[in-house]
Amino acid sequence: MDIKEYFTRISYRGSYDKPDLATLTDIFQHHVRAVPFENLSIHCGESIELDLEVTYNKIVRKKRGGWCMENNHLLSWVLKTLGYDVTLLGSKVYVPEYDAYADEIDHLLLKVVLDDKSYIVDGGFGMAYQMWQPMELISGTDQPQTPGVFRFLEESGVWYLEKVKRKQWVPNQSVSTCHNVEKEVCRRVYLFTLQPRDIEEFRSRNAHLQTAPDSLFVTKSICSLQTADGIRALVGWKLTEIKYNYKDNMDLVEIRILADEEIEKTLKEKFSITLDKKFVPINISRLSLF
Repeated sequence: MDIKEYFTRISYRGSYDKPDLATLTDIFQHHVRAVPFENLSIHCGESIELDLEVTYNKIVRKKRGGWCMENNHLLSWVLKTLGYDVTLLGSKVYVPEYDAYADEIDHLLLKVVLDDKSYIVDGGFGMAYQMWQPMELISGTDQPQTPGVFRFLEESGVWYLEKVKRKQWVPNQSVSTCHNVEKEVCRRVYLFTLQPRDIEEFRSRNAHLQTAPDSLFVTKSICSLQTADGIRALVGWKLTEIKYNYKDNMDLVEIRILADEEIEKTLKEKFSITLDKKFVPINISRLSLF
């Protein structure tokens, strides 16, 4: 594995001789705009392995994306290689349809300590809840970013991540889903503790999420990528493109349903992904990703 090859993959041309917050932020932003959050392997007959070299080969050399356990595992290697103090953490993702957090840890994120301050670095959540900058680990303080206002709340050693969303303008409302995005202001994202984790602790969950019949990742094919001014996401056959803060503190949401013959071209043109095996889109879960 070669850090310079990784930098080429994410089009990062800045300096990396000083492990400071500015460098961390710059590398992080390049990563989330170059590496999609995606679970396409599940839907084209491939397994997702928690092996760092396998993940490196997939994301860096094959120019694919990955889910949290791939993206953040790779990012942890990058940051450690550059001299950062990195700890793996585990979180439980909030599911609004159930108004509950997951029963078990199902998301990998990173804690980075810089100048006696702790930051959460999460390059693997994807969709519209993807942070664009490392977040300082402080409770109750709004941390505005381009996607919206994020904040942590801490209670008895448990940390909660929330995002305050803008209103959304959906010109072609007829193809939108009916989960009332316009009415939702503050959305819980996940909870976590500061207990250090090892990648081995995620192995069983990694297997479960790609095989369980009721897993979100089995019932939805997902590919999302952060852009310079928003995100684009392909979920099943539905292509959603969001421009943050388009006007009057509103996000522009454009939605289009693709035909089967458009999928391969869209993955290549919108996400720079070319798959080795036949991809079968799916979207049979009622759970919302927005």
